[in-house]
Amino acid sequence: MTKQAAPTVIDFDHEDSNTSNNPTFDSVLQARLSRRNILRGSIGTAMTAAFGGLSLTACGGGSDDGPANPVQDAVQETLLSFGAVAKTLADTVTVPAGYTATVVLATGDRLFSDVAEYKDDGTNNRYDRRSGDCHDGMEYFGLSATGAPDANSSDRCLLGMNHEYITPLFLHANGPTAGASRVASEVDIEVDAHGVAIAEFKKTGGKFGLVVDSTFNRRITGLSTIEISGPARGNAKLKTKFSTTGTQTRGTLNNCGTGKTPWGTLLTGEENWAGYFYRASGDAANRTTVLGNQANVALTRYGRGEGASRYNWETAGSEDKYARWNMTLDTTKAADGTEDYRFEINGQGYITEIDPYNATSTIKKRTALGRVAHESAAFSNPVVGKPLAVYMGDDSRGEYVYKFVSAANWVAADANPADRVATGDKYLDSGKLYVAKFNSDGTGNWVELSLNNDTVKNYATYVFADEGDVAIHTRLAADAVGATKMDRPEWCGTHPTTGEVYFTMTNNSNRRVSPSGSQQGIDAANPRAYTDIKGVSSSQQGNVNGHIVRIKETGGEPGATTFNWDVYLFGAESAASPSFVNLSSLTDDQDFSSPDGLVFSKSTGICWIQTDDGAYTDVTNCMMLAGIPGTVGDGADVTLNYGAASVTTKMGKKPTESTLKRFLVGPSQCEITGLAESPDGKVLFINVQHPGEDTSSLANPATYGSHWPGNSGYGAGGNVARPRSATVMITKNDGGRIGS
Repeated sequence: MTKQAAPTVIDFDHEDSNTSNNPTFDSVLQARLSRRNILRGSIGTAMTAAFGGLSLTACGGGSDDGPANPVQDAVQETLLSFGAVAKTLADTVTVPAGYTATVVLATGDRLFSDVAEYKDDGTNNRYDRRSGDCHDGMEYFGLSATGAPDANSSDRCLLGMNHEYITPLFLHANGPTAGASRVASEVDIEVDAHGVAIAEFKKTGGKFGLVVDSTFNRRITGLSTIEISGPARGNAKLKTKFSTTGTQTRGTLNNCGTGKTPWGTLLTGEENWAGYFYRASGDAANRTTVLGNQANVALTRYGRGEGASRYNWETAGSEDKYARWNMTLDTTKAADGTEDYRFEINGQGYITEIDPYNATSTIKKRTALGRVAHESAAFSNPVVGKPLAVYMGDDSRGEYVYKFVSAANWVAADANPADRVATGDKYLDSGKLYVAKFNSDGTGNWVELSLNNDTVKNYATYVFADEGDVAIHTRLAADAVGATKMDRPEWCGTHPTTGEVYFTMTNNSNRRVSPSGSQQGIDAANPRAYTDIKGVSSSQQGNVNGHIVRIKETGGEPGATTFNWDVYLFGAESAASPSFVNLSSLTDDQDFSSPDGLVFSKSTGICWIQTDDGAYTDVTNCMMLAGIPGTVGDGADVTLNYGAASVTTKMGKKPTESTLKRFLVGPSQCEITGLAESPDGKVLFINVQHPGEDTSSLANPATYGSHWPGNSGYGAGGNVARPRSATVMITKNDGGRIGS
């Protein structure tokens, strides 16, 4: 989740449009606390495993990831045996002793040799041929020596990665040109710097390096043509001047978390997309006249009122590629929207599927998985003969946790299909979409979102025209059934052996003991609300440091409609008080704030936790921790007393130094995000997003918030380089598995 400031007073990254009366459990008294919170929670005992002895492939042979490692009976390893990395504000990537971090791909690096090398002066263009900006979620796709898909290859691979948004100041020679209208050439760079990259990497001398001009290399940008699939395909609310049939759209925007399908494709989540579109004053009245007030209800629920767009791309000229960013309804045009872009915004907000092994394959937005501010998409462990579940979070304050269950049951042969896009049609276009209700007793319910549910069908606030409308306006359907408002559900991950699913709740500045207006009250699944002091006197309120919730499906069934839950870790500063802040008893080697990325290693089972924080950044840069979790229910009930009132939550077992440890701290003003590993577990790729994001001027390099990775010897610029987002390769000096 980005923290990029919009060019207007509208905060497009902290959208809060959930004004429904859905439950947040019992209200309690206002809490005050001295400082910030940082994460941690219940984990099991220390794990010792033989190389390859920990087999994490799914039951029934459904995973395309293959065995974790070849068995090496004579070699033993202890996970989390590395020395914990201390908190730091250093402008570099810090890893434990015995490990090396190497940059392998940064913003502006060329994927094809027909464009110039990166110059560090803002004069590069053609970002449709380069690495985009703000690297985020990422997945590993193995390649054989001959270039065939090979899930077990640790020597050659494709990395599929998101480019979430942009840092315009560094993309242009002197920053964006001032004026009422944007410069077209600058807008072209910015649109192209968004989206997704597929890039080939190959080992040479034991280290991965980018393969320039690989036939697999591909850039999907904010302008790429993408098919609409699933129940919303051809829907009246998707018709535009570009696609009068409502079957296509252009671009994938603000791509945050990722997912990897069991058949070997990349899923990318579209997160803060609403702010990219301009909506003129008076548009609400015109929509009421032409479309009825329901149109405004829908837009308001997705945080798109009248006003400026995030980057003002619509001002760059009259060409259609710029006009599309103006979603204002033109009353002189066809009422069905086929002559303007009134419905253009409805083409964003989905889980989008890309086949990384085919650079010309069709890209599809899977509307059956709903339209929200998507983060990652985590699959249930595939089991032959059972459906697949896909777990997702909606990253806005007070939003919901979702699950999609495929209509088709898993077939082992589909792990290596002849047509990956068609296999996606099979499993992702038909099924049931659910939203979660978390009950105070540690149980939960998955509630179906479709017109088969009378509560959705008869919702008074918004009348759904058809199932496509439900898919397009998923938030409204979730409001209808009373889903539980959560603290910004971000990434999720499935434990490779237990099948339990972990969701990061990054933070929520709107959580209160005594809520008013759009604020949310505390509840069992979101039990903390406090005042935190950052630095000397800066005050922060709400669930400042976030937590991680995990669920266990009833009977371990992906299609179950009930589950159990607890809180794996509560983020907190180790020295925080009162006691209900650092509920997980985090130490100085474990404390952290604002969990965001969360990925389980298929090689070791380690739970990697990454942060995107603004609360604890006076003490440390963002970081990554390694955890060995236990299971849901391994802890105990904990009651938080807020003076005259209290709330009881389900908390997992507290971690020890052998089950949770800080592994990495990033450079200044960055977010640590994205994680992919080689099948042998010996190479870990992570992304560093927006270092130096608070830089306000290019006039004096000494005022830049960061000079990374140039100051670490990568690329042009050296110690006065413009900061760049980048992908980092982490290896262990003795050749062992990462995290041991």
